[in-house]
This record gives sequence, C-alpha cells and structure tokens, in this order.
Amino acid sequence: MTKSPQEIALLAESGRLLASVFELLDRTQLAGKSTLDIDTMVERYIVDDLHARPASKGQYDYGFVLNSSINNVVCHGVPSPIDVLRDGNIVNLDITLEKNGYIADSSKTYLVGAVNPAARRLVQTTYDALWMGIAAVRPGARLGDIGWAIERHAKRNGYSVVREYCGHGIGREMHEEPQILHFGKPGTGMELREGMVFTIEPMLNRGRRGVQTEADGWTVVTKDGSLSAQFEHTVAVTATGVQVLTLRADERELPARMKIAA
Repeated sequence: MTKSPQEIALLAESGRLLASVFELLDRTQLAGKSTLDIDTMVERYIVDDLHARPASKGQYDYGFVLNSSINNVVCHGVPSPIDVLRDGNIVNLDITLEKNGYIADSSKTYLVGAVNPAARRLVQTTYDALWMGIAAVRPGARLGDIGWAIERHAKRNGYSVVREYCGHGIGREMHEEPQILHFGKPGTGMELREGMVFTIEPMLNRGRRGVQTEADGWTVVTKDGSLSAQFEHTVAVTATGVQVLTLRADERELPARMKIAA
C-alpha cells in the first residue's frame, strides 16, 4: 500500500506530465468543441508529445482517454461528437496518464464562456473542498479527517456530497486501496502513513446528493437534474504532510498558502 521514495518520484513524473495536459486545456477555447474533439486532442498530446499512455483507454473496456461530465453529469461522462460545449456550460474533464508504469489521475471542472454566478459558486466551492481535504493529509491523520473536512465545507455552503463514488489508492494500478470517502467523522478510519499515494476527488451537487446511472452504463447524473462539479488531485503522504503530485502551474502558490508541501 505504501510506496518507496523511488516509486513516488516516478508517480510525481506522471503527475507532472498530467498537469501539463490540463495546462494545454487551459489554453484551449472549449466552446464549440465536442467532447470527442477534446478526447482526440488530449490523446494525441499524451501519446505524441508526452510519449506516455492514456491509462483510462481500455480500462474496464472503456474506449476513450477521458471522462467529460457536463452540467448535471456527476462523473463518467462519455465523449461524444454530439456533445458540443456551449457558452454557460460547466464540464469536468477527468484524465489519467501512465509513464514508466506508474499512473496519475486528476480532474478539473471548466467554466465555458459566460457561466452564471450560481454555477461559478458551485465550482469554486468544490475546488475549495478539494483543498480542504488535501490540507487534512499528514502522517497520523485518519481517512475520516479528509472526508469530514470536505463534507463540512460543502454543507456550510449549502451543497451535498456524492457518496457513491470516492477517491482511491493509485500506483501501478489505477484503482488500489484504500478508498477515500468524501464524507466522514474526524479521528475515524485508517491511519495515514508516509508513502501512501491516493486521489482525492470530491463531487458536490447543487441539489440533493442522489445520483443514477444512465442507459449507457457509464454516465452518472444527479437524480434531481441539479448541477454537479468535481475536482481531483493525486497526492502522497510525506514525513511532514502531503505532496500534490498533479499540481498545475496555476496552483503553485496554493500549497504554501495552506502550509502544505507542493
């Protein structure tokens, strides 16, 4: 379950490359593009420019390199030529990357064009909740501390936390132990130890927390049709705290502000 310093260095390299994929997306005009167009662009960049492997493609017979979850889609949205991003949409792009046998996993919810204030607030609160969870990671802390920090922030802002999907350990396999719940009680659950590597990936709904899977067997939506947002990072427990392995260039000042390692 714990990784050696050499393994964490390899995971950090995968994370650095994956961060550059999101930096490419940050420079891309998403409005007017189909989610399949974005999937194709990301695959070419990972394979041709980064000389890495899109780890999601072929996993569980999934045929794409990313999940694209628009508006009321909570997670696992499937890229499609008919799902064209429009002004006012929010879309979560969830991407994995493998380099030298080690996998990094991250996601970001993008605001497409002029997004209304209610949707912007949901997205910002979800991002802040991710960082609340990250800030709870340190040796000796418990898994429940992470979930509690996320859920407390969500509830204070009037949002619900999806409970059916969670973060996970990661390394040579995309999904390893332990499971990282985004709700919980402080001081409960497995104790965190130096060398553990896992994802934190809260999903917050503007309405109730209930979700359902659509007929394609992949796409998960809110039962009440409300907006949903998600952010994800891969992190490692260090001797003194936490290292964010998928940290993007636009986030480099955040860890210092929150007194955690970059």
